[in-house]
Amino acid sequence: QVQLVESGGGLVQAGGSLRLSCAASGRTFSNYFMGWFRQAPGKEREFVAAIDRSGGNTYYADSVKGRFTISRDNAKSTVYLQMNSLTAEDTAVYYCAADSATWINYISASAYDYWGQGTQVTVSS
Repeated sequence: QVQLVESGGGLVQAGGSLRLSCAASGRTFSNYFMGWFRQAPGKEREFVAAIDRSGGNTYYADSVKGRFTISRDNAKSTVYLQMNSLTAEDTAVYYCAADSATWINYISASAYDYWGQGTQVTVSS
């Protein structure tokens, strides 16, 4: 099992940037496919970005492509989400997720076995 703890959320003005971090502990971090999801009040949890075990392949939702970048540092057991050009539509609780499978349906929240507690991102206009 792996435990995930997100950090880096907060209040930012539209057009600004934030970098979220997800620190993992437990089993070997490099064995996990990682993803970021977000959920706004009253809405479904939606896929944001994902990265494979080596970091060689990344995947993004259309709504964030070109603005967000997912990366990982396996030596630090940490995955990051760099968020630029933020808008009010990006306001949500952001969750880090992990799965031990080599290949998963990464856009589906149900594909991930482990989740962090979430970190709030609020973008003001």
